[in-house]
Amino acid sequence: MDDHWTVGRVAELADVSVRTLHHYDDIGLVRPSARTAAGYRAYSAGDMERLREVLAYRRLGFGLREVAELVGDPSTDAAAHLRRLRGLLLERRDRADAMVAAIDRELEARAKGRTVTPEEQLEMVGARLYDAIGGAYPATRRSDPRIAARILGALGDARTVLNVGAGTGSYEPTDREVTAVEPSAVMRAGRPAGAPPCVAASAESLPFEDGSFDVAMAVSTVHHWGDPMAGLREMRRVARRVVVLTFDTDEPGWQDRFWLTRDYLPEFAGVLAQFPSLAAMADAIGARAEPVPVPWDCADGLFEAYWRRPEAYLEERVRRAMSVWTRVGPQAERRAVRSLGDDLTSGRWAERNGDLADLDAADLGLRLLIA
Repeated sequence: MDDHWTVGRVAELADVSVRTLHHYDDIGLVRPSARTAAGYRAYSAGDMERLREVLAYRRLGFGLREVAELVGDPSTDAAAHLRRLRGLLLERRDRADAMVAAIDRELEARAKGRTVTPEEQLEMVGARLYDAIGGAYPATRRSDPRIAARILGALGDARTVLNVGAGTGSYEPTDREVTAVEPSAVMRAGRPAGAPPCVAASAESLPFEDGSFDVAMAVSTVHHWGDPMAGLREMRRVARRVVVLTFDTDEPGWQDRFWLTRDYLPEFAGVLAQFPSLAAMADAIGARAEPVPVPWDCADGLFEAYWRRPEAYLEERVRRAMSVWTRVGPQAERRAVRSLGDDLTSGRWAERNGDLADLDAADLGLRLLIA
């Protein structure tokens, strides 16, 4: 294997001009440190790795000054850069998915002859998964006291708490020293006045020293991370204990636990197709798993919250605060809502799910990992 690569060969491999490489050399961004047998400057393996990072960040739209700061961070190794790049690419994919959903909604409105407002038009260019749903969070997403009690109990006597993927601040304890981490600007803007300080960062690359906190918590957020396992390991690195509220997909036939995914939205399984198993997540942080039943009158409008109040899923404002609907796309959403509405009107839903009326809480797969 080559131990150095000429400037021309590197330009060919990376699909950039020699002039670009010379510019990177001139400004000190990527300088070839090897020499050919004839004495010409060439790129070593380490130079190639740095160039890969520079070009990846550039193609994600970062300016040269930002790229220099990113690749020059002494605390970030190649694996950390890859995790960050992966997260950025997945965020871009989510933004594209949300933009497609916004375009589909506008096309449908125009096809029906409805006037599309300027606000709706701008929704498309501003769409990103959490940016698309974050504005709806305050209306329906808040701490449920029974779920909160389980989380607070798991935090134990911890005094310093890191809330990873904190969103608008649900379930943050008020009697501890809390630091929040949230990558979405919309979510950060939605945090209430007086909320704990919130850092703009991703779970996969937490900007804290090892063991900085007594406990790190993450509530209903792991499935949104670009690399859930890397994020969990980061939580374990920066905190002595870890508490995570997540979802169990290990149980055979787990999709059938909830009538909405069983009868109306089979696409939900595809949303979590690449999600790590509960066992793998527990192993990553050395945790035990405890079931968290969802109360029938759950105050937190999470996806499973309305299992005994099916009419809620017909409401646009309720669905918009649930990321699942954005991920499955407008066609699946319209079909599911239409079918559910028909079954509620005909009484078929009640016939299938009449046994739920006597339940105060249901195990729908929520799990608390405690390490």
